[in-house]
Amino acid sequence: MKKVLSILAASAMLAIVACGPSAEEKKKAEEKRVQDSIEAAQRNADSLAALEASMVQDTTAVAAEAAPAAETAPAAETK
Repeated sequence: MKKVLSILAASAMLAIVACGPSAEEKKKAEEKRVQDSIEAAQRNADSLAALEASMVQDTTAVAAEAAPAAETAPAAETK
């Protein structure tokens, strides 16, 4: 009976070790995680740049619209 339990215990430990990823798979997974992080950061930077460009464009458009209105408005009376 003791031999059977020893064999079962050894088999269970072997099965648990065999189920995990190999060192090569771990390395590939880490490289993929790093690459995904870099791509996400690049997409974020691109989005921020596009948002900033649109804000500058909107501000320029508002300033251009305000300039002719200021020129045609009557001058305020000063005392």
